[in-house]
Amino acid sequence: MSSAVVHLPDIRDLAEQVRFTPDTGRIWVRDQRGVLLTASVYGALRRELIDRLGPAATRELLSRIGYAEGGRDAEAARRLRPDVSYFDAFAVGPQVHALAGFGWSEVVHLNAEPESGAFAGEFLVHDSLEAATHLDAYGQSPEPVCWMQSGYASGFASAFAGRPILMREVECRGMGHEACRLIGKPLDEWLTQAPDTRYYQPEASVNRFADAPAGEHDGVVGISAGFGAAMHLLRKAADSRATLLFVGETGAGKEVFARLAHRMSGRRNEPFVAVNCAALPETLIETELFGVVKGAYTGASKSRAGRFERADGGTLFLDEVTSLSLAAQGKLLRALQEREIERVGDNQTRRVDVRVMAACNVDLRQAVDDGRFREDLYFRLTTFPVPIPPLRERRDDIPLLMAHLLRRFCTEHDKTVPGFTARAVEALFAYDFPGNVRELENIIERAVLLAGDGEPIDLPQLALRGGPPRLAAFALDAAGRLSDGAPLENNDVRAQVSGLLAAETHGGRFAAIEHALLEQAVGDARGNLAAAARALGLTRRQVQLRLERHRRAASSAG
Repeated sequence: MSSAVVHLPDIRDLAEQVRFTPDTGRIWVRDQRGVLLTASVYGALRRELIDRLGPAATRELLSRIGYAEGGRDAEAARRLRPDVSYFDAFAVGPQVHALAGFGWSEVVHLNAEPESGAFAGEFLVHDSLEAATHLDAYGQSPEPVCWMQSGYASGFASAFAGRPILMREVECRGMGHEACRLIGKPLDEWLTQAPDTRYYQPEASVNRFADAPAGEHDGVVGISAGFGAAMHLLRKAADSRATLLFVGETGAGKEVFARLAHRMSGRRNEPFVAVNCAALPETLIETELFGVVKGAYTGASKSRAGRFERADGGTLFLDEVTSLSLAAQGKLLRALQEREIERVGDNQTRRVDVRVMAACNVDLRQAVDDGRFREDLYFRLTTFPVPIPPLRERRDDIPLLMAHLLRRFCTEHDKTVPGFTARAVEALFAYDFPGNVRELENIIERAVLLAGDGEPIDLPQLALRGGPPRLAAFALDAAGRLSDGAPLENNDVRAQVSGLLAAETHGGRFAAIEHALLEQAVGDARGNLAAAARALGLTRRQVQLRLERHRRAASSAG
């Protein structure tokens, strides 16, 4: 495709991806938490980097960070704008850059052939934030200074074109030019290999943001401070022999973290045996943990190994350990201290090499004070406690968990669910999740089963306890102001809806209202179904199918 001085598409669909929830002090940019920085703060940070690291090292660092973020946005571009032209999807990059406040872009020309990977483009960036802050700190520069901007453009174009594209800044406002001019073409087509080519090579310390979601390890997903603290503790103690105690509410993921600790240890190839102590009758707890010999009691028709012996060489995880009887606690303490167990009804001990991990959802110290838990066992288990915060205290993890669980359940149930509607995302971000991660798992699995194939998950399919939470949430409107999503502004649609509600129709009022809304949205979008779908919060396919159904019904009725 080829274009010259083309106007970028309407940016409202991207502006709607920015949500402000002042009640929780969070800004969401798509599925990530964002933060507002003033130009003076950004400039001070940039100046500190240059003064401390030097211009060359700072340029390399900022270029790499920009490159990684550009690649991430390119991966999201097709999801944000499905069923649109190459140019409209590619425009996500310049428009997201503008939404972030770095300056607005103009496409001078863009020639691209997606099939062959051919790419040639020229872009102007007006009012560059990087150039302005550099001029303010150091005055005019003899060379381009928009390092993060060039890195972002190169990362976005490379990921979008499927081959390395270098966006080189040939004019810069920081050099005294009216605007910043970027020329982009494949890396191997540049005649001179300038130092900037090495800035865009993968580097783990920066490009980790462009790979799989941070912190995703076989179902352990997160990026929040609470999640990071738990992971830090795991890395410190996972490969030791220390007894780990996971403390957290029911459903917070204590066993999931315990399994991860086992996989991070040198025992990863040995058994991991989990026991829910609360699910075992008190009369069977000792038998289940330590085993039994034939004839020990009525019904013991054969000898049987307990969980300790089955976990020999590996890890034994005791969930809800406070449910153990005091007698069982005494035997557990001996097994931990002496590394030997005795089967019920036996008169000989057996050596076991087991790494014990435990979990509880109550205050263990309080259980000791109440006489329900042995103090000596308390000190043995609390060698290395790992707090697992509830999901409501690590809300930054919710978007990652939503995406991870959606992929997982779509695979398990052989469904194609493209994602979540805006109001479903808003409801999940605001929900308190009394059942923690386990509740989120159940909610999303049920929603995947209820959602139609190819349709996003919407609010009715979530079935949140107590109904959808009401939280003040704001998005950017077309004028760039914060809007709380007021009712429909279009008087024509409102008038039609009022008339249809008042009329005694025979075909069903809801169907007539839906038809009127669809037709009005398509008319406002000048026939562009994708734009109409974005305005309605639907997919293009949903709009097309519903319009066809309504038009067939109207035709047959006529």
